[in-house]
Amino acid sequence: MFVDIFNTLLNRIDKYHAEVVTIQTNLTAIPALGPENGGEGEAKKAEYIIKLLKEIKCDDIHFIKAPDDRVPIGYRPNILAIIKGRSSEKTIWIMSHMDIVPPGDPALWDSDPYTVIEKEGKLYGRGTEDDQQGFVSAFLAVKALQEEDVIPEYNVGLAIVADEETGSKYGIRYILKEYPDMFKDNEIIIIPDSGDAEGLGIEVTEKSIMWVKFNVKGKTTHGSTPEHGINAHKAGAYLIVKLDKLYKIYNNKEKLYSPPISTFEPTKKEIDVENIGTIPGQDTFYFDCRILPTYNLEDVKKSMRLYCDEIESQFGVTVDISYIYAESAPPPTPADTPAAEAIKNAVKMITGEDTFTLGIGGGTVAAWFREQNLPAVCWCTLDETLHKPNEYCVIDNVLKDARVFAHIFMQK
Repeated sequence: MFVDIFNTLLNRIDKYHAEVVTIQTNLTAIPALGPENGGEGEAKKAEYIIKLLKEIKCDDIHFIKAPDDRVPIGYRPNILAIIKGRSSEKTIWIMSHMDIVPPGDPALWDSDPYTVIEKEGKLYGRGTEDDQQGFVSAFLAVKALQEEDVIPEYNVGLAIVADEETGSKYGIRYILKEYPDMFKDNEIIIIPDSGDAEGLGIEVTEKSIMWVKFNVKGKTTHGSTPEHGINAHKAGAYLIVKLDKLYKIYNNKEKLYSPPISTFEPTKKEIDVENIGTIPGQDTFYFDCRILPTYNLEDVKKSMRLYCDEIESQFGVTVDISYIYAESAPPPTPADTPAAEAIKNAVKMITGEDTFTLGIGGGTVAAWFREQNLPAVCWCTLDETLHKPNEYCVIDNVLKDARVFAHIFMQK
C-alpha cells in the first residue's frame, strides 16, 4: 500500500519541471537582501510565498513579524505554514530562508543575477540554490500530497524565515525567543541549506564561527614621502600574513567535519584611500574563521591579539579588533536522531544509496535549534554554487529532494 501510494506521488512530482522553473523565476526576480547588504528585507518575497502557500490550502499560516526599523515596512517577515496530518502528535518541519547574499561583481556573472536563465537542466540566478531550492522542493512535495489526496502521517510544517544570511536575529532566533513552544523536541526538523551533489551527507554539527574586523591605524602621507607617514596598509598586509600562523597553532583534524580543520581566511577589504598617490593612514579588513569545537574561541582571540601587538611594535601602528559575529558551536545533533533516520530511509528507498553524517564549517540555522536542544539536521542535494557568481540549482536536484520529503511525510 505504501509503495503504491508513494509511486503515485513520484509520478506527480516528476511532472513538476515547469513549476520549478516558474517558481524559481518569480522568486529570483524579487531580491531579498537584508539592510546590512543594502536591501529592504524580505517583505516582497514573503508576499509571493504566502500566495503560493494559499494555493496549496495550508491549514494554518502564521505570519511572524520581527521588528526592524531599518527596513521600509518596519519588520522582517517569517512564515510558518502548517498542513495537518493524520496525527498532530508532532510536526515534520522543513525550514528554508528567504534572504540572499548580494550578487557581487556583475562582471563575473554570465547573465543578470536576478533573471533566471535555464540552461542544460540548470537554473542560473542569485538565490536559486541558496535557499530557494529548499523552499521549492518542500513546497512541491506538499503540492503532490494534496493533488493526490494523500494525508501525511503527521503534521507538516513549512518554515520560511528571514535574516539567515546575516545572523538570524530577525529570523529563527526571533521565533525561538518569542514563540518558544512553536517547535518541540520530539519533532523532525530538516533544513535544506547544506548538502552535497549526491544528496547523501546529513549535517549534524557545525564549527564555531568568528567574523573579525581588524582596523590598523597609521599616518597618512603623500606616496612619494613615506618617511613622513606610517603606512597602515603595509602593516595590515604583514598582519594578514602573520595571522596565517593560526593554521599551525590550531591544527587539529576531525574527520567528521568538511574540511576537517579550522580555517582562518581574510575576506572583505574596505577602501581606505581613493587614489594611488596616497599612503593610507588606515587599513581595514576582515577575517572569516570557522573553528573546530575542540578549541575555545577566547584562546583564538588571545592569539590574534598577540599578533596585533607584534605588528604595533614593528610598524608603530595601532590595531583595533572587533568581533562582528562570534558564536561557539552548540552540541551536535545525535547521528541517530529521528530526522536523520527519516532521511536515511527515504534516500535508501529512492536511490538505493546509504547516507552518512558529517559536520560543516558553514553556519546554518540548525545551530539555533541545537542551542535549544532541538534535534535539527541539514540535508539536500546541492552542487554548492551558493554565494558564488553564476549560482544555479539543478532542476533534477529540486525534484529529487521533493521526492525525499514526500517519502518522509508518509513515514509512520
